[in-house]
Amino acid sequence: MLVRHFIDTARRLPDSPAVKDPSRELTFSQLATFARTIRDIVLKETSCPRVGIMLPTTGAGLGTIMGVLWAGRTFVPLNYLLQPVELTRIVEDAGIDLILGTAHFREQLAPIPVRVLYLEELGLARRYLMSKLRCWPAPPDVGPDDLAAIVYTSATTGHAKGVCLSHGNFTSNSRAIVDHIRITPEDRLLGVLPNFHVFGLTVVNFIPVVHGASVTCVPRFQPQDVQRAIVQDRATIVIAVPSMFAALARLKNLSRADFAHVAVAASGGEPLPRPVYEEILDRTGMRIIEGYGMTETSPIISADLPWAHRVGTVGPPLPGVEVQLRDANGGVLASPASRGLQPARPTDDHDPEGELYVRGPLVMQGYYRRPEETAAVIDRDGWLRTGDIVRIDADGYIRITGRAKDLIIVGGENVYPR
Repeated sequence: MLVRHFIDTARRLPDSPAVKDPSRELTFSQLATFARTIRDIVLKETSCPRVGIMLPTTGAGLGTIMGVLWAGRTFVPLNYLLQPVELTRIVEDAGIDLILGTAHFREQLAPIPVRVLYLEELGLARRYLMSKLRCWPAPPDVGPDDLAAIVYTSATTGHAKGVCLSHGNFTSNSRAIVDHIRITPEDRLLGVLPNFHVFGLTVVNFIPVVHGASVTCVPRFQPQDVQRAIVQDRATIVIAVPSMFAALARLKNLSRADFAHVAVAASGGEPLPRPVYEEILDRTGMRIIEGYGMTETSPIISADLPWAHRVGTVGPPLPGVEVQLRDANGGVLASPASRGLQPARPTDDHDPEGELYVRGPLVMQGYYRRPEETAAVIDRDGWLRTGDIVRIDADGYIRITGRAKDLIIVGGENVYPR
């Protein structure tokens, strides 16, 4: 599915800019040709259905992900910030026999007992030129439930778990984000999130290739580089985590005029501190909206709306996402419908509160080789338990108030410590 959308985009917009990083700028046609080259390498080098990837947020990273998918394989993004022992454990759990990496991460990859192919050593320029002489092969025959990626997430206790995300998960979530905040092919996204994280995978990789928007990649976060990329490439959509916005706010030479073209600035991953929101608004004019999600939901569940902004909320659910509030025993307290069209009415303490459950095409296929843990979070009707305590107002806007593990039952009533 993802590859078919990618090829359709490349045929529809062959000469439109797809991705730019410090070393190259590729059109959609060029990106597809690069991905096809990676496809050929994967098919030649391994028969394993899963391929590891350790690459920065670059055009080569995006092209490699699409190339692995084009080969009909599942990619496993590896976090280059982990220690070798943790990486080895993940590689062994996933059953990988090949990793595609870059020499920049040779130190992290060298101790792992699996064959590594470094992109710099593959003669990609020659292969790329040869592949331009041939037609693009047909995409693999995959359906919405076929695995696209296994993304490892750290549990609160124990070892990392592999979250199985399908072609349908990524396609539906990227489409929902596009519809929710009205992304068009004329938009340029800032790609600063790492592609070992599902937030970065969906925002930096799949939204551009599926929907035709372009992306400017900043492989290594430095606030000055981010500012330069936003200004020089006139990014219209800036999506980052709070710590990145905080670092940007500390720069001395910020100007509202330099950020006037930014239509959407969005934050996720953790709550955005109010002082950071106010500093960015004051110095750049960007009104940051917040989103909410988790690896198990591929990843975005809800996001605030730029034209109907409510500070302190994470917005209404994305299109196609059902939500329920449940009590400590799993009883349904409310099943609110999302409208999300009214501006600036605060979510207050009179709104219903409970643990958030979600359902829809965004929910993972399960934890890799962990059926019991999967059954503990996804019920027979397909509802995923998030573990977050929230309030939802009459317009569907969500405000996170706590974690379910902190719930205390006092006199038969649910009490959530503040």
